[in-house]
Amino acid sequence: MDKIAELDVTYGQFMKNLAKCIPDGILHVDLPFLQKLNLLTEEAIAASSPSLTRFFHVVESKEKITLFNEQFVIWVVPEKENDEPTTLVLVAMDDKGKLRPELAFATSGIYNTSKLVLRILEKLLLEIQENEELLGQLVSDQSLE
Repeated sequence: MDKIAELDVTYGQFMKNLAKCIPDGILHVDLPFLQKLNLLTEEAIAASSPSLTRFFHVVESKEKITLFNEQFVIWVVPEKENDEPTTLVLVAMDDKGKLRPELAFATSGIYNTSKLVLRILEKLLLEIQENEELLGQLVSDQSLE
């Protein structure tokens, strides 16, 4: 099976078991969420570096856009909720060929713009990377004891 077909199968499994795969639930983007991510300050806007979101393979289908690289797989799914356009974003880490769901967020209304979705995605990917590095360091420190 090729990489794209594998990703489509995994996407289907994630969507069928979303509550189990993402036990914290879907994060809904609103003003407090953006404030929590510190995305509203002038400094955050000026410091925005899209380096994390630049190096992805992109595959489009009628249902979704799939972004993937050696570290992450991201599915961007346009939907309609109560006749309002909504974007659902699912993020998984590629851990040696095994995909591990990390988080999901949804944007709608005034928050449903491609620029904002990418800024949120960039910020969350950076947080995931930082957490993984910290966990790796903790494991390494414990093995030295």
